[in-house]
Amino acid sequence: MDGIDAALLTTDGERIAAFGAACTLDYDAAFGRRLGQAVTSHVADDALVRELTELHAEAVLDLVKSSGVTPDVVGFHGQTILHDPDNRCTVQIGDGALLAKLTGIPVVCDFRTADVVAGGQGAPLVPIYHRALAWEEPKPIALLNIGGVANVTWIDIASDGASGDGLVAFDTGPGIALIDDWVRKTVGGRWDEGGKLAASGTVDQARLARLLDHPFFDQPPPKSLDRNSFKTDFLLQGCSPADGAATLVRFTAECVARARTHFRSAPSRWITCGGGRRNDYLLETLRTVLDEPVLRAEDMGWDGDALEAQAFAYLAVRHLAGLPLSFPCTTGVPRPMPGGRLFKP
Repeated sequence: MDGIDAALLTTDGERIAAFGAACTLDYDAAFGRRLGQAVTSHVADDALVRELTELHAEAVLDLVKSSGVTPDVVGFHGQTILHDPDNRCTVQIGDGALLAKLTGIPVVCDFRTADVVAGGQGAPLVPIYHRALAWEEPKPIALLNIGGVANVTWIDIASDGASGDGLVAFDTGPGIALIDDWVRKTVGGRWDEGGKLAASGTVDQARLARLLDHPFFDQPPPKSLDRNSFKTDFLLQGCSPADGAATLVRFTAECVARARTHFRSAPSRWITCGGGRRNDYLLETLRTVLDEPVLRAEDMGWDGDALEAQAFAYLAVRHLAGLPLSFPCTTGVPRPMPGGRLFKP
């Protein structure tokens, strides 16, 4: 909820032909607070939706201007304010028709609804893009996206883009949302820069055990989470800021370690993306807990800041090509599912 990433991608919806320019538009503090309130309350007014869409248009047009490239289509995810697939509900705010009008470019949005309505989890949606990224890489391999919620894609050598066979994907548990929230509450920062606060603390093993005693971890994949699925305030009450941060980092890493039980074989390495890859202490903790190579997207020659934006560009092209976005092995949907809605300017 700190800003918008925009990225250009050349693709036919299966292979990646080229990566293009990317940019980030930061939200100002006031808008970030309003957006945070909408996520907490699960309610957004028309003015917020319009302003969010206008900011996305600004990001798109800034990228067009700086790169000199006008894309054929924009993939617009919007901001999730509610994700409750068990009740067949997922809400991403943002006006696709308005974005198409403001940019003059066709827009594909509403990527998750069809999957959820059909009985899927509606998340994660990036596994098919992860497969394209790792097309030439030795397998099996695991791509770990550490956003507010963390999700993993395990890919083996037999992965197939039509059926999704060879992919295993699901949310592992909290990513950095709980850590960010804790830092904001206890020391007033936006995040723990590099994990320095957590690195100065000590993991509270008793509190960690209680955090891991959550029914989510007993569920088989595919499975997904809302950003606010885990409530930790009462469990961390009385913790120092550093000890609370250290405990939450270890919690995130232990959640990832538990994910390995659902892979058919151990990955040759883990590739991290998302904002969490910038937390050095989290990556060190992952290496300790997993005892396997843990790399950053940049180690593979990928732009970790642009990867999510690239993924929804890729999904927009798959929508135009009539290709599925989600699969029984990634979201639990009954069959490979198309998704998204197209709005023309």
